[in-house]
Amino acid sequence: MAGYVSDAVIRRLPGYYRHLRELEAAGVTQISSQELGKRMQLTPSQIRQDINCFGGFGRQGYGYKVSELKEHIGEILGLDRQHKVIILGAGSIGSAVARYPTFSREGFETIAMFDVAADKVGSQVNEIPVLPMGGLEGFLTANHVDIAVLALPAAYAQDALNRLYQGGVRAVWNFAPTDLNHPEDMIVVNVHLSDSLQILSYKIAHRDND
Repeated sequence: MAGYVSDAVIRRLPGYYRHLRELEAAGVTQISSQELGKRMQLTPSQIRQDINCFGGFGRQGYGYKVSELKEHIGEILGLDRQHKVIILGAGSIGSAVARYPTFSREGFETIAMFDVAADKVGSQVNEIPVLPMGGLEGFLTANHVDIAVLALPAAYAQDALNRLYQGGVRAVWNFAPTDLNHPEDMIVVNVHLSDSLQILSYKIAHRDND
């Protein structure tokens, strides 16, 4: 892999992987940068530049082998290994994440959920046990966890993140509607659903001005 890869290229990698997976499922074995660019609304030169960041996987005049390129991008994304996941919050968002079928197929194995609600603790979501939040530290001591999903109200998210860090978790997918303070060696990716909806609202409001 090249020493430096821009955030813009990294953000496009899941799109490459998704399109290549769809092409493979449709029986497509070979694709050119022009055809892939048309699917992804990118120029052929942008496709080649992005892929060349990680080495040359195609041949001029021949294009890319779909299955081979998909496998390489999956490796770059770390999808060739298992990731142990826990979810904090068994409400609507946490349960939706637990039930999403693609995650398990791509190597993200949810091993437990945590909640404080008495009616949720002891139940299961998609066969994943819901454990008491008070047992989080003990669970982290006994189990290796790669990623924690925060699906909690904003008021509880920072404390939960601090507990996760103390328990050795270094990667968090944050659905709480707040920005969290975290140490430099902890990776936090924020998913603010209302932000996306507000951007869509802006584009609707200003589309006649474009």
